[in-house]
Amino acid sequence: MKNIIEVDALEAFYGDMQALFGVSLTLAEGECLALVGANGAGKSTILRALTGLNRKLKGRIAYQGKDITTTSAEVIARSGIAMVPEGRMLFASLSVEENLLMGTLTRRSGPWTLARVYELFPVLRERARQMAITLSGGQQQMVAIGRALLSNPRVLLCDEISLGLAPVIVGQIYDSFGLIRAEGTAVIVVEQDIKRALAVSDRLICLLKGQVTLEFDAAVADMDRLTTAYFGG
Repeated sequence: MKNIIEVDALEAFYGDMQALFGVSLTLAEGECLALVGANGAGKSTILRALTGLNRKLKGRIAYQGKDITTTSAEVIARSGIAMVPEGRMLFASLSVEENLLMGTLTRRSGPWTLARVYELFPVLRERARQMAITLSGGQQQMVAIGRALLSNPRVLLCDEISLGLAPVIVGQIYDSFGLIRAEGTAVIVVEQDIKRALAVSDRLICLLKGQVTLEFDAAVADMDRLTTAYFGG
């Protein structure tokens, strides 16, 4: 498969603090890649770099063969990279449907419409006029995913989407990935739950203190090596 994203020797900084140290990775078209690691490992920093939200970078990020290392977040979003952020970040003053429609502002054409999102998450159709922040945490997460899908992305980045949710809700959300990927969308999932990450991904990359410590196909996971890579030692 052709790579849609290529990251080469990426370093990222927050002020004077360095958060990533020479991270390199690829994402193929239609692939699901999981990034795992403890808090502070650099997982979310990679997503912020890919979306243009962290501009203090060294190294190279390419999307569809084009260097986007210094490209603005707005241009990146319009080109087809969307993120479901940690904490969901819904608009408190807007209804469920209004929050969803914010995703259409990129004006990208594609398979995802409001009707398709409601098919994916039927509960959102029932709550369309309700204020989004009055929903349960799991339903709010569905809104955040639906909003991202309505931008018709080529790449969907999901940052800790299972955090704080009941297992049954997490299962429902991850079940939606099959339909999302069926449309050709590549996915990067940031996840602390290793078993969950292995269940949904094709490949897994483990990070520790801003560096890649292990990369392997999810189907042939070595849990002993993964535990060492996750915690160090």
